[in-house]
Amino acid sequence: MASGTVVNSALILTLDAGVNEDGKPVYKRKSFRNIKTLATYDQLFNVANALAPLQQYPLESVERDNSIMISAE
Repeated sequence: MASGTVVNSALILTLDAGVNEDGKPVYKRKSFRNIKTLATYDQLFNVANALAPLQQYPLESVERDNSIMISAE
């Protein structure tokens, strides 16, 4: 059976940059790499909300991107 271990994590903020000339929404993404792999979702959400007022555009969503090493047991 295989198992996985989180080896790297990133916090990604998606920002609402308005609409383009066709009226379609435009989003900007900011990535913060090397986030502690043991950080909880609540901690990351709190950090994202603390960073949001420092951004040029309003915060649309918060994501966590994990890299996982898969190995055989």
